[in-house]
Amino acid sequence: MGVAITELLKSHELKVDSLKGKVLAVDAFNVLYMFVTTIRGPDGSPLMDSKGRITSHLTGLFSRFSNLMEKGVKFVFVFDGEAPELKKKERERRYKLKEEAKDLYEQAKDQGDVENMKKFAARSVFLSEDMVVEAKRLISAMGMPVIDAPSEGEAQAAYLVKKGDAFAVLSQDADCLLNEAPRMVRNLSITARRKMPGQLHHKASEPELIVLKENLEFLGMSQDQLIVLSILVGTDYNYGGVKGIGPKKALKLIEKHGDDFDVLFEEAKWSEHFDFSWRNIFDLIKNMPVTDDYVLDFKNPDVDEIKKILVDEHDFSEERVNSTLLKLEEYKKVNAQKGLGDFF
Repeated sequence: MGVAITELLKSHELKVDSLKGKVLAVDAFNVLYMFVTTIRGPDGSPLMDSKGRITSHLTGLFSRFSNLMEKGVKFVFVFDGEAPELKKKERERRYKLKEEAKDLYEQAKDQGDVENMKKFAARSVFLSEDMVVEAKRLISAMGMPVIDAPSEGEAQAAYLVKKGDAFAVLSQDADCLLNEAPRMVRNLSITARRKMPGQLHHKASEPELIVLKENLEFLGMSQDQLIVLSILVGTDYNYGGVKGIGPKKALKLIEKHGDDFDVLFEEAKWSEHFDFSWRNIFDLIKNMPVTDDYVLDFKNPDVDEIKKILVDEHDFSEERVNSTLLKLEEYKKVNAQKGLGDFF
């Protein structure tokens, strides 16, 4: 879902070339859900192999990140670990909605209603355990490191940036800023066009960089106040936030009450909307578990393993896979000639 505060934030247009040689920490589940939601057929159905297994996530990973690697960008993928108890409730809510959307999709399919098929297909997306395992295999085969977070992936990704092991978090959601990610990158692609979830058209969207310190100064608030603002408008732990309070109204409450959060939430009538304290979410975000148990080992792509996963197991076109792999091989040669070392 993501916290809905991006409309308040300043961002800078970013050219992909400016990221050459930099490491981006990818919020893996955020990216995978984007792929399975948007990479679909004309009727909204996901891409599948001959055995009926969804391959949209593999298509997105291989095509998008091969192109970006060719531009000189390096990636480390961070996957979610154990979900906090507060998020488990949100996952249950989402699961029910997906089941309902799945039923509506099947009804539309039986009626030959293509428009409603498109609409409900994207809402019924599930990311199965098998799909996650396949994604990790492909990411590793492409030479990119995989990290399993102890809890939330965006918090671990933010930690990598804070430590200096990555330049920015790559995500469409601003959640990582609550975990003090110094920088985040959105809309990163070669084409500068982003497919809209549940729709067949693309929207022009340039890659952009959002800097935490700059935005805290721009908004005139502290890190704690940013977390409080986000709790008001809604996080993954309190879906929808306080009814009737959007980003701008939340900002006014922060300006009025400063750090007197108890009074702020009393005026916002928190207790009328939630049966637990706002402090539960605040403390969870402030103390999200992260780990130092990882190694950033960038390797050369394993051509045989990539072809085994994509061509042999999932019916990808060998010609297209080879074409992409050849571009990566050529790029490695060019960088070696430039003396840039073992880039991957």
